[in-house]
Amino acid sequence: MAVAIDQLCGDLLAETEDLVPLVASLSPAAWETPTPAPGWSVRDQIGHLAYFDEQVSVAATDPHTFREVRRQALADVDGFVDRATRATRSRPTADLVPWLRQARQAMIESVGALAPDVRIPWFGPDMSVASALTARIMETWAHGQDVADALGEIRTPSARLRHVAFIGYRSLPNSYRSRGLEVPDTPVRVELDGADGEPWAFGPEAAADRVHGPAVDFCLVVTQRRHLDDTDLVCNGPVASEWMGIAQAFAGPPGAGRRPGQFKS
Repeated sequence: MAVAIDQLCGDLLAETEDLVPLVASLSPAAWETPTPAPGWSVRDQIGHLAYFDEQVSVAATDPHTFREVRRQALADVDGFVDRATRATRSRPTADLVPWLRQARQAMIESVGALAPDVRIPWFGPDMSVASALTARIMETWAHGQDVADALGEIRTPSARLRHVAFIGYRSLPNSYRSRGLEVPDTPVRVELDGADGEPWAFGPEAAADRVHGPAVDFCLVVTQRRHLDDTDLVCNGPVASEWMGIAQAFAGPPGAGRRPGQFKS
């Protein structure tokens, strides 16, 4: 899915502007509201986004330093994430939105100074600038969903979800490898009712294994914000069904996901 870098930057900023109003007027106590991610508050979700935007900036401007950060992080993934989370909790709540805005703008400027096909290091495989921006859109939407769920807010899906759906489809191999499972050879076709009213499709048209349904449900499943049983997705074929049960659009160890019945999309 070829997309211009300026469009990706614009979509990332638009996703940010959808998220910020959910938290901009929160009281200090409300920032500590637990989210569906165990142990994570609203504060933690926003701090996580800002922190990893800063890491993208380091990766883009000083790859050598970032690779050392990555080496240490991969040696103790849980410890690294916990340290990053604790670092956000020392900030006054009034600083969180400005931190996110500043970190995001600096990141966009850092990657925007590079050629689109330049690859930068990350905690998983190295990524192109376009892939890095797409991943930040996905992360912003997914963590924004946790915030919305915590605060009882309902978000309106936008056409930007196509970025999330695309990276979710492309992450099929990661879903298996993160669990030490062999990646199946069977192709899967994904056909979605797009948030813009148009059909979105990924994968070989002739594939027997298929996933179809609302794009927002697919995005919720691949980001592990909803259990498959709580969506209107339909899976045909053993590989399609297995994949949707373990789908993981983000890098790192397997996520815990959500319990069936925890939410209804």
